[in-house]
Amino acid sequence: QVHLVESGGGLAQPGGSLRLSCAASGSTIRWCVMGWFRLAPGKEREFAAAIAWENNSTYYADSVKGRFTIVRENADNTIYLQMNSLKTEDTASYYCEAAEYQIGKYDNHDEYDAWGQGTQVTVTS
Repeated sequence: QVHLVESGGGLAQPGGSLRLSCAASGSTIRWCVMGWFRLAPGKEREFAAAIAWENNSTYYADSVKGRFTIVRENADNTIYLQMNSLKTEDTASYYCEAAEYQIGKYDNHDEYDAWGQGTQVTVTS
């Protein structure tokens, strides 16, 4: 059974930084796309960032572009989300998601095959 395990969430002040990690285990699948979505209370799940394994292309939501950076570990199915210049509106549970094959819309949660339990990020002064 595939497990995507997120870590690195926590409390940060506005303007601060956090780094999220996601490691995949329990499978020999080489994911084609991995990404981060977030879910805030009272809101729908929102795409944050994704990375395509084949060419290292990255994709970002406008709301995080220029502040968040998604990177991967080549050797493992591991990705990171470096979050800088955090805002209170970044407060949410962040979920790592993975797709086994190439997908058409990186910001569409329905195109991903697996996701983790989430890690909470709270930005508050």
